[in-house]
Amino acid sequence: MVNTISKAVRALASVALVAALAFQASAADAQTRSQQGRDKGQYIPTIWVDPDGCEHWVMDDGAEGYMTPHTTRQGIPVCRRGNVCGVMETDQFFATDSYRISSPGKARLANFFQTTGAVSYIITGHTDSRASDEYNMRLSYNRANSVAAVAAATGARIADVRGYGERMPAVANSSAANMAKNRRVEIICIR
Repeated sequence: MVNTISKAVRALASVALVAALAFQASAADAQTRSQQGRDKGQYIPTIWVDPDGCEHWVMDDGAEGYMTPHTTRQGIPVCRRGNVCGVMETDQFFATDSYRISSPGKARLANFFQTTGAVSYIITGHTDSRASDEYNMRLSYNRANSVAAVAAATGARIADVRGYGERMPAVANSSAANMAKNRRVEIICIR
């Protein structure tokens, strides 16, 4: 009976090995097809930074991991934390319904990026709730990109640019003064 069980276990192990090899081949084939041969069978990594400042690596086959080798005793990655190090009231930098920064505004931003000393930045745009959600999303993203362009011109590393529109208000949109506080671009410094 033991001999019969041993043969059955070996047979199952052989089937599992063949299945694993077939899965690996199909995953490689799918990856190569998805890249249309441009990658020549090589994985192409990319990096993204989440709002907490954790850098992640991502391979084009869907695998993902943290960039830092440091973990807590529970195995949780220790990331470089970001903090909001600059808030631009957009009324001072942009005309209404515009994402072009004035020359004095560009000079102030360039000075900011040259003196903060962060490793990289996440730039997020926000609006008040007066226009449509679609319009606000586009405007906030364009304004954040304008700030990112100034940062890049100073040599600063931009980890991410996001537009949240009216979805993350700093205060309730209940008065003109509050709406002005919600029209902002936040700069998150990753140190």
